[in-house]
Amino acid sequence: MRERKQRRRSGFTLIEVLLVAGILAILAAFAIPRLFGQARQAQIKIAQAEIGRNGPIGKGLEAYKWDMGAYPETDEGLQALYQPKSAVDDERYKGPYMEGDFEELTDPWGNPYIYKAPGDVHEEGYDLYSTGPDGKDDGGKEGSDDIKNWIEK
Repeated sequence: MRERKQRRRSGFTLIEVLLVAGILAILAAFAIPRLFGQARQAQIKIAQAEIGRNGPIGKGLEAYKWDMGAYPETDEGLQALYQPKSAVDDERYKGPYMEGDFEELTDPWGNPYIYKAPGDVHEEGYDLYSTGPDGKDDGGKEGSDDIKNWIEK
């Protein structure tokens, strides 16, 4: 008598593969939007940290004011923080106050920060803001997505 050998099958059936792919697609549909939301929030937090009083731009502006007696004027802009000492004809200037190149100073969306001194909000200081995720300059108005160095009242 001949014994029948049972063949063992290995691998997955098409139904099993499709079922797993479907489950992964459902999980991705819930996870991906949350991840994008987290990325946007992280970019906003980075911009807030950069323009805050304790951020690198705020500290550079304070050091400039300490040495020069005033913040750079609007027309000088943030570029004044990057000038080498040899380029400034004022013995009080101890700069540069920021590292790197001025062209690298952009918000997390690649847009330049907007600086005004004296500011519209901080009349004795400066206004500094990012145009935010949409890249549109709303002038830092209340309700816009601009990220500002002041708090709305």
